[in-house]
Amino acid sequence: MTITRTLVLRSAACAALAVLMLASPSRPEAAPPAPPAAPPPAPAGNCKTYGGGKCCSPDVTLHLSKADVYQACGQSDATFLGEAGSKDTCKYVFKVAGESEDSTYVQVYSPIAKEVLEKPTDPFMSFKKVGKVWVTDKAKSPKAQAQVAGSTGLYMAGRGFFVSVSASTKVCTKNQAVQLSKSVK
Repeated sequence: MTITRTLVLRSAACAALAVLMLASPSRPEAAPPAPPAAPPPAPAGNCKTYGGGKCCSPDVTLHLSKADVYQACGQSDATFLGEAGSKDTCKYVFKVAGESEDSTYVQVYSPIAKEVLEKPTDPFMSFKKVGKVWVTDKAKSPKAQAQVAGSTGLYMAGRGFFVSVSASTKVCTKNQAVQLSKSVK
């Protein structure tokens, strides 16, 4: 009889506790923590824009700065015409004697990406790895030969982003572009 009485009392106590828990107002769950705010972009400063463009975003120029291009490609303020920026792109334009300004640039493209390829894939050209950066090597077709001859492509994979640079051979020779690849971050 005592076992039955003990079981009944414990069951009643558990039932009463359950009723209290269900009847009491539940506490609201805490809101998930807000993601950390992105640091505000650095002020554009005294950038020199080209063709009515905007200053380049610091989020792009941190991967390859104008000073890095000057140093590796032998350019200077005297040949620099300006920069044209957009969301994920920065184009540094230079004056080269006898050449159209449409083809005398170094362009940096660095978008945020969920999936980043470790190396570039292009059916028309091959790449070789120089340090941490892939550099265009050879054209795989006659049609791609003009593109490979006219610019050097650089590619570096990052975590959640990649950096792609197109350097006109009129601004940066192939050897200078290999030197430039060491500055890509």
